[in-house]
Amino acid sequence: MPEALGLSIDPMRREDVDHVLDIERAVFPVPWSRRAFLNEVEDAATSIARVARRSGRVIGYAIAWKVVEELHIGNLAVAPRERRRGVARSVLDHVLNAAADLGLQYATLEVRVSNLAAIALYEACGFRPIALRRGFYPDNGEDAMVMLRDVASERVKGR
Repeated sequence: MPEALGLSIDPMRREDVDHVLDIERAVFPVPWSRRAFLNEVEDAATSIARVARRSGRVIGYAIAWKVVEELHIGNLAVAPRERRRGVARSVLDHVLNAAADLGLQYATLEVRVSNLAAIALYEACGFRPIALRRGFYPDNGEDAMVMLRDVASERVKGR
């Protein structure tokens, strides 16, 4: 699927971090720091850090962590001008398949309850709500919906 969209999905490298930060700052009210992204690039033992590129340019990314038998998705973003073109879905599918390849059993994430577009994406990718974390986001105290998906038995097609 990524190839059909003109995308490549690759491990995040140090030289990608400035481009990732540009997207991060454009998308999130409380962006991660440069050091946080560098830590993810350097920690291959627990981190799965991927970027989506079109014509060699970083247009989206995902950060996830291997936690025992779980994949926890910490961050997924796409440059605003590239949204609604299948980029987030492609990156997410790639990360979920990487988790299946590693033998992980399920994936979890938190999403702002007001982020209806992200919730719709996650539901379309097989995630279901399992809990609510009250006051989770520090910028405004917004609640987070916790979502879960079986990874082992629901491998994403097309990879």
